[in-house]
Amino acid sequence: MHTPGTHSPSNYVPETSFGVWFLRTHVWQHHVLRVAIEDLDKLAMRLNDGPLRGGTLLDVGCGQGKSLGLLTRKFKPDTLIGLDSHGESLAEAQQEIDRQKLSARLIEGDCTQIALPDNSIDVLFCHQTFHHLVDQQTALNEFYRVLKPGGVLLFAESTKAYIDTWVIRLLFRHPMEVQKSAEEYLAMMRNMGFAFDAAHVSYPYLWWSRSSDFGLLERFGLRAPPPPGKREETLVNLAARKPY
Repeated sequence: MHTPGTHSPSNYVPETSFGVWFLRTHVWQHHVLRVAIEDLDKLAMRLNDGPLRGGTLLDVGCGQGKSLGLLTRKFKPDTLIGLDSHGESLAEAQQEIDRQKLSARLIEGDCTQIALPDNSIDVLFCHQTFHHLVDQQTALNEFYRVLKPGGVLLFAESTKAYIDTWVIRLLFRHPMEVQKSAEEYLAMMRNMGFAFDAAHVSYPYLWWSRSSDFGLLERFGLRAPPPPGKREETLVNLAARKPY
């Protein structure tokens, strides 16, 4: 069920028509969403000393709902909630729920005002949403508020090195003044109080995140990919816990 709510459009930079279309594509679902969820599951297993399964899972910025089936199959939540401020995308998300016969409910609202009680969420999934938000700190405060003590944040983001490229600027829209490096995002999470260490962080260097050549030189064996520490990270994935 789609529950209308109050949201603040000023906290979210609207996507371009191309961006809205892209979120329906196989590339988005298979090469972006699926890959991120697989990686976050591995990070969460290290954090949790075992599979992260059951409980209440909140997908913030669920968009057209392409993540909901993947999250259901991977994490098997007892309750699944999708949150987004874009009503048209939520209508498509409801169609996705109906098509896949998923058990999930949708909330229309802003990440800075999540209409859920304190300490009510076991797992919060934030995938490629944070870099769209103007007021990131208030949103993170809300993430922390709704997570239960011991709850887990699954966070996957593109960094400023990727967002601030001509291809992305041309095709998509983002609040450029708030974009951050991988380390800046991790520092933000630590300052909020989330607990994690290096084993719970990954820096995927995927072909689609390299807007200069999309990894073609490496794919054809003409260049070796630069190792971590010798490159500007384009993506950061994190599994972190709200302390008990």
